[in-house]
Amino acid sequence: MTITCRDAMREAIRQALTDDERVFMMGEDIGAYGGCFAVSKGLLAEFGPDRIRDTPLSESAFVGAGVGAAMAGMRPIVEIMTVNFSLLALDQILNNAATLRHMSGGQVGVPLVIRMTTGGGRQLAAQHSHSLEGWYAHIPGIKVLVPATVDDFRHMLQPALDDPDPVLIFEHALLYNAEGELSDGPNPPIDTAVVRRPGNDVTLITYGGSLAKTLAAAEQLAAEGVSAEVIDLRSLRPLDDATYLGSIGRTHRAVIVDEGWRTGSISAEISARITETAFYELDAPVARVCSAEVPLPYPKHLEDAALPSAPKIVAAVREAMADGA
Repeated sequence: MTITCRDAMREAIRQALTDDERVFMMGEDIGAYGGCFAVSKGLLAEFGPDRIRDTPLSESAFVGAGVGAAMAGMRPIVEIMTVNFSLLALDQILNNAATLRHMSGGQVGVPLVIRMTTGGGRQLAAQHSHSLEGWYAHIPGIKVLVPATVDDFRHMLQPALDDPDPVLIFEHALLYNAEGELSDGPNPPIDTAVVRRPGNDVTLITYGGSLAKTLAAAEQLAAEGVSAEVIDLRSLRPLDDATYLGSIGRTHRAVIVDEGWRTGSISAEISARITETAFYELDAPVARVCSAEVPLPYPKHLEDAALPSAPKIVAAVREAMADGA
């Protein structure tokens, strides 16, 4: 069945609400308005205001309410409109949700799911185009998921709700309209990376909104005689080291594609792990394709220039192939 990522996530939420009376959803404009990105459209009429709760414009307040509800035995899904607004709730996420199990000696868990939109490419300028998932991957006590396919938008939510600790799901805004075939088979565990395209010459490691660009680059490279293996991380915390390190053991080259800023990024962490554990497998230095170190511009041509792209990925692979020749 062909479906959009938006509809896949809506169906995942609908299924969770139907199957478990402890599940409810809250956030700004998710009720009558149907959500800023229309993910929750129609759910208020179907499940009522007790299960689909519109909140005041205070991320700290409604994320904090989600933490409390989770501690009390509920299974809240909190929607934060865009990732930049999550910074207003950082105290609740970092100092409460992520730490309570540790600080209570294991007595208190916070089975909370927080969904938020991430990424650039929509001409929303510097305030609404952040890719901060790598920041959150720095925090112990939470899981960080980055779906890139229809199947992951549909099937990651329920395992996240089943987790006894907080799970953050970062949904790239440009993926909501993306269509794909919803498969019938079981989805991989949420903390497992997946090989989206096999290859022999270079390993391309990416996630979320950059997966399509990376696959496009791999297609162009194939026409040039370069066989690129594409790894979709799917989870940034925990990282599935075994999958991408195993791939590098076969290809001996690595290019990491990350929409976050280069400095202090998740790509920097992955590069360090590769260097620490697989240095002697490498035939060329690890390369990274990241966003430019600037607040994301509003003009379309400047925004495009600042973001990772298929041509930039191809150029990085060509350099890695030349270095390893």
